[in-house]
Order: sequence, then C-alpha cells, then structure tokens
Amino acid sequence: MRWWDLAQVLALENDLFPEDAWSAGMFWGDLAHARGPRATRRFVVAEEPGPAGESGRITGYAGLGAAGGLADVLTIAVARERWGTGLGAALLTDLLQHATAFECDEVLLEVRVDNIRAQKLYERFGFEPIGIRRGYYQPGNIDALVMRHQVHGTAREC
Repeated sequence: MRWWDLAQVLALENDLFPEDAWSAGMFWGDLAHARGPRATRRFVVAEEPGPAGESGRITGYAGLGAAGGLADVLTIAVARERWGTGLGAALLTDLLQHATAFECDEVLLEVRVDNIRAQKLYERFGFEPIGIRRGYYQPGNIDALVMRHQVHGTAREC
C-alpha cells in the first residue's frame, strides 16, 4: 500500500466499516512505519488489473504490525463482490509470511464476535480463540474475539 492508494482504501474502508472506519490519519501513521530497514508494519493492497499502464480498482487490503516477536493483524478487508474468491486468504497469507520475516513467534488479531465469516478464515489458518475484549468495537459496544496464531519457521527457530 502506498499513499496514492489511500483514497480507494478509505472508500472501501468506509463502505465495509461505516461505524468504525479507520481515518486517513490512522493509515498515514501506520504507513510511516512500513518502509525501510526498521519497518515494523506491512500494508498490502489487492488490485484489479486496469487499462494498460494504469492502476486498477483496489478490492482488498491488509495491514500487520510487529514488535518484540509479536505481530498483530491491524486490518484486513475485501470488497463484498470479492467475498468467497480466496482474496482474504491471499491477503492473510501475505501478512503471515511477513510475520515470519519480522521474526515474530505469534500473531494476534481481534475480530467481531458476530463476524463468523472472518473467524472461519482465521481458523483455517490455525488461529485459535484466546479471549474476549468486551465492548471493543464502537459504536455498538460489540465484543471482539481475540485469536492467536503460532508462527512456525521464524528466523529465531532456524
């Protein structure tokens, strides 16, 4: 994800998460830590092919933060018309590969307790529930299920 992707990312973010969408400032803050030898973030977009030489429409995005051997899936989203196509799995695969590159031993995430589709995706990748964060999603006071994935094959283990 680059700065020029933000308009499309924000449009998709607001469509999918109208009540608790990330702001442009939140994305900018994390993107500032996604480049260079000291990067602690990974943000990626999925894009449909555009006309020759032009960018296409962004249909998904995901972000990961890493520090001290622990990674956190910060965000992951797929346009509704791409649900069930494997795009979410591809985005999550990218994040998990980068968790390994960041030498993380485990990856955490929060998911709405009512988002069964996402929970099933995470379970397919080996995430296991470890707790509940009461009232995590606002507005609406919706609980979050906290899930953990143990990373195998990190540089520390090699």
